Amino acid sequence: CPFPQAIVWDEYLTGPFGLIAQYSLLKEHEVEKMFTLKPGRLPQADVKNIIFFVRPKLDLMDIITDNVLREDRGRSPQRDFHILFVPRRSLLCEQWLKEQGVLGSFIHREQYSLDLIPFDGDLLSMESESAFKECYLESDQTSLYHAAKGLMTLQALYGTIPQIFGKGECARHVANMMIRMKREFPGSQNSIFPVFDTLLLLDRNVDLLTPLATQLTYEGLIDEIYGIQNTYVKLPPEKFAPKKQGEGGKDLPTEPKKLQLNSAEELYAEIRDKNFNAVGSVLSKKAKIISAAFEERHHAKTVGEIKQFVSQLPHMQAARSSLANHTSIAELIKDITTSEDFFDNLTVEQEFMSGIDTDKVNNYIEDCIAQKHPLIKILRLVCLQSVCNSGLKQKVLDHYKREILQTYGYEHVLTLNNLEKAGLLKPQTSGRNNYPTIRKTLRLWMDDVNEQNPNDISYVYSGYAPLSVRLAQLLARPGWRSIEEVLKMLPGPHFEERQQLPTGLQKKRQHGENRVTLVFFLGGVTYAEIAALRFLSQMEDGGTEYVIATTKLINGTSWIKSLMEKLEPAPF
Repeated sequence: CPFPQAIVWDEYLTGPFGLIAQYSLLKEHEVEKMFTLKPGRLPQADVKNIIFFVRPKLDLMDIITDNVLREDRGRSPQRDFHILFVPRRSLLCEQWLKEQGVLGSFIHREQYSLDLIPFDGDLLSMESESAFKECYLESDQTSLYHAAKGLMTLQALYGTIPQIFGKGECARHVANMMIRMKREFPGSQNSIFPVFDTLLLLDRNVDLLTPLATQLTYEGLIDEIYGIQNTYVKLPPEKFAPKKQGEGGKDLPTEPKKLQLNSAEELYAEIRDKNFNAVGSVLSKKAKIISAAFEERHHAKTVGEIKQFVSQLPHMQAARSSLANHTSIAELIKDITTSEDFFDNLTVEQEFMSGIDTDKVNNYIEDCIAQKHPLIKILRLVCLQSVCNSGLKQKVLDHYKREILQTYGYEHVLTLNNLEKAGLLKPQTSGRNNYPTIRKTLRLWMDDVNEQNPNDISYVYSGYAPLSVRLAQLLARPGWRSIEEVLKMLPGPHFEERQQLPTGLQKKRQHGENRVTLVFFLGGVTYAEIAALRFLSQMEDGGTEYVIATTKLINGTSWIKSLMEKLEPAPF
């Protein structure tokens, strides 16, 4: 519309949208003002159109209703309302607005199909924070429908994917929906040469272990400690203050330092997927190279040489500031990874993952509860122990539950219930522990790990190879037939589907040409798993390149948080 407009944003959407449309772009399209959706009157703005960009959630509809009802109808010119649902319109929400008497106020009710958002050259995410909870606790398959839709869009752009493999209930659903959508829209057969050879659909609950463990790659640790939101991280500012002589640091910045992290930054691309213990040496090498490059200016004698030096200056300065930032981040992380608490926690995690003492109450966990460490830390450890023991003996489970509820409050009983329903913290039902068999067959624990020059994906957790990525690796070769028995022990069906390609589009493989596999994690993926897949892509004799898609980028903390119930205390 050519009239000036204001956008009212559902706050959760601003991050993902920022990755595809900067404010400057919206400005060119007559967007004068941007507001965050909140109750009360809408701010004053001299605009004709007000567009609400929202997820289809009922609590947001209440806020919009409030905004619309408080609008001054007497003012002129009157402002027009429009609503855009992301990623789909919702009958329920529109019915709700109708019952509140405001549906008629919206001139346009549309949807903006934002399914997969590019986070990096090889990474797409739907950023649907509640997908895991919806699928596994609420049997709500909306996010799976969005995933299938997103995959159909991807095939429309990059060709039909000839082979689909999957493991898990959700994977089965998504594959079924894709096959049905293809049948219902026969026109969707396109004549684009396929970019992807294989699609691998993996349920998060096939591998509940990996997100619970502490990630030990550089990017993984940044996410564990500070949380990366839509490629941005906020860091404590003290380390980033410019050091001035003799000022004694009297006015230190108080605003957190916000940095964008992606592969567009050369240095970050190089170190993001390394084990943190291998990052220091890269940074010091880089520092030597950069100072040597700046020294060059003293040797520039002729006009040509000076010009040459000046032309390289912007790149060198960018490299220097990038190095300074990552040196500061690495120092912040090192302060934490060298602490006693981090070490103790990691030791217990590694004992569980290698199968030591998983069947009895753990002293360290008991001590942490007694000292009232953060609840999420406790839940991660207890869930990890449960997963590495195929569930806990009832006596051990009850003991942990009692300790947690007595220390942290009985309102957490719902959270414990959710964790049990999701299969994270449960009694051992079959009476036997399958984890050792799974661990040995899939080689999930490697004793001799090389962190500096890794030869196996287990470097991302310093010994533990992520089960999900091991499945992808074995699928590429020798194929899943070799692990039939273990696949049966993991939850959900495993399957293979083939999609017919129109004649002339079948790939004839050139010698030495890599296959491309799209791995879609339904329920979330961690940065450590992404690092492991990138490692496989770069292997000399690997023969497969991986692109990663997910419903959400997660870590153990954000994942457990999404399963916690907020029980509001009674008002009286």
